[in-house]
Amino acid sequence: MILTEQHQLIRKLARGFAEKELTSDILDEVEATGKFPEEILKKMAKAGFFGIKVPRELGGAGADNRAYVIVMEEIARVSGVASIYVSSPNSLSGGPLLLSGNDEQKEKYLKPVVTGEKKIAFALTEPGAGSDAGGMSTTAVRDGDYYVLNGRKTFITMAPLADFAVIYAKTDMSKGTRGISAFVVDMKQEGVSCGKPEAKMGVIGCATSDIILNNVRVHKSNLLGELNKGFINAMKTLDVGRIGVASQSIGIAQAALDESIKYAKERKQFGRRIGDFEAIAFMIADMATKLKAAKELVYDAAYLKDTNQDASMACSMAKYYASEICNEICAKAVQIHGGYGFIKDYKVERLYRDCRVFTIYEGTSQVQQIVISRKLLKK
Repeated sequence: MILTEQHQLIRKLARGFAEKELTSDILDEVEATGKFPEEILKKMAKAGFFGIKVPRELGGAGADNRAYVIVMEEIARVSGVASIYVSSPNSLSGGPLLLSGNDEQKEKYLKPVVTGEKKIAFALTEPGAGSDAGGMSTTAVRDGDYYVLNGRKTFITMAPLADFAVIYAKTDMSKGTRGISAFVVDMKQEGVSCGKPEAKMGVIGCATSDIILNNVRVHKSNLLGELNKGFINAMKTLDVGRIGVASQSIGIAQAALDESIKYAKERKQFGRRIGDFEAIAFMIADMATKLKAAKELVYDAAYLKDTNQDASMACSMAKYYASEICNEICAKAVQIHGGYGFIKDYKVERLYRDCRVFTIYEGTSQVQQIVISRKLLKK
């Protein structure tokens, strides 16, 4: 059995937290202001959501990937943006440190993230290097005991809020992806600045912006892992990140299905519930079936990682299918709601906007297809 009794208890905890703390009033306020309440983030930290997979000695829960998937799914079911705050320390921002950080770096940078005292961002993408991350132009030039960083990162989730960032830069321009290294950079040090937060379509409440690096001196002790091994670190981190996005996708898709079923039972046209019309009933049946398939892909990918099997293709499959199906389900949910689905007073409007990025960030659907096909066609 992929999910154990313990996993079901974790689901109950996460669902109870989400339904109690992430109220409609709070989420409406987040949409209006673009700011997520710090008091809620503190409660999430206290509940252990920021360190699900982090070892106990660093203040985490020491749980597995399936536990992470379940928490992400349940939080996203209520709030897409809240799930990003859970994802970050367990995935993109915490992942590089868990993979390559030494004991001192983990204690200094990861532990306070788990407790909610600090925030850390993952900075890989650049204006001219999105899917082709190896084409980055940010450089890190050695100068004695320091590296001098210059460049620009873009679409960096949580950048304006972060205390630190994991920055990927080229330390050897002649080696392509084999010349990239990772650094932990203090966001408050001289030469580091953020661009204007992007005005996004969805997941409003977690600021995204550029990070500009202008002759930023980073001590060699902040080199994360081995020199010129940063690209491997980034790709392994994204592997975990794909499970996170897949989890968000099934959570939001479940919310869209729930809202559609509820509306189809209540809304009447031509003297009948709209759910009694085959056009609507079959649409809901299709949504539920595809969501079930997506969930199994996500749980299976997490299980493979938990049992130390090769999960790379499974993670890509889960992210690809779940994100695409989430977009399809949310689109159908809006359709079922008719004109009301286009109005902000109805939850499906927000779900539709929030899910659109899932097929784009942490590897587009097209990149996932490349990963999957290459694995299958490998000689």
